[in-house]
Amino acid sequence: MSTSRSSTRASAAVVGASWMVFAGAAFAVTNSAMQYLTMVQGLSSTSATFWQYLISLVAMVPVIWRIGVDGLHTEQLALHLFRVFLAALGVQFWVAGLANGVPIWQGIALLMTSPFFVTIGAAVFLREKASGQRWVATAVGFVGGMIILSPWDEAFQLVTFLPIIAALLWGSSILCMKKLEESESPQSVTLYLLLLLTPVNLVLALLAPGGLSIPEGMNMWWLIILAGLLGAIAQGSLAMAYEKVDAAYLQPFDHLKLPLNVLCGFIVFSWVPPGNLWLGAALIIGASLYIVHVERERN
Repeated sequence: MSTSRSSTRASAAVVGASWMVFAGAAFAVTNSAMQYLTMVQGLSSTSATFWQYLISLVAMVPVIWRIGVDGLHTEQLALHLFRVFLAALGVQFWVAGLANGVPIWQGIALLMTSPFFVTIGAAVFLREKASGQRWVATAVGFVGGMIILSPWDEAFQLVTFLPIIAALLWGSSILCMKKLEESESPQSVTLYLLLLLTPVNLVLALLAPGGLSIPEGMNMWWLIILAGLLGAIAQGSLAMAYEKVDAAYLQPFDHLKLPLNVLCGFIVFSWVPPGNLWLGAALIIGASLYIVHVERERN
């Protein structure tokens, strides 16, 4: 009996890790597609984001249908709306960074600082107690981010801060989700995000200069469709991964998104990251894995 149970757990672990790696690969291709559309084809970041998430929404209709209208029942509608608004802003800043030429390898590495913002926010706003070990790991993670950001370099540009702002906004969105999950069902949290993200992105696109205009001569709608479909597939793959095994086990596999994005950046744009990326990334990944270890020991 114990042998059978161990075999089942091992199988679930392999399947969960596979789904996580697949999701990372899908996100990497999506990031490259969005950067090509905005930086090369001239599509505005707000317009590209809206079309991507509209296509993803259509692709996720079966998931929305499965959750059903019961998922709309909530006593914290305002917090749902605020969370989706933060998530949408995070997406906008992320794509704006890609549109303004922030290399994928640099952007995704800086985005990996998001868990450290969650640590700070949870302590300040949710009154969660963080150990001294966790604070040290958070500080180390931010040192890694500064090494990658390299504000002392002559080639530094302010647009490099855009992925950092996206990480802050997504971290804030995660804090809202943690607060919602104290009283709301996971289905409710998921449904509101799926349904509201596209309308919020539409409003942000209409408020931006140019609105939803398409550059004259742009003939790469297939790439927008690909980005939207891959984004939906990646989200579904993440859900499948977390359904199989716990988040702490999956964390190391989630960090594979960095080399996957580096590979895509090299293939599409011939970008070769400098040595400071790997040093900074090592500090960020090591710090985040240590936080996961500390949390696992505490629990």
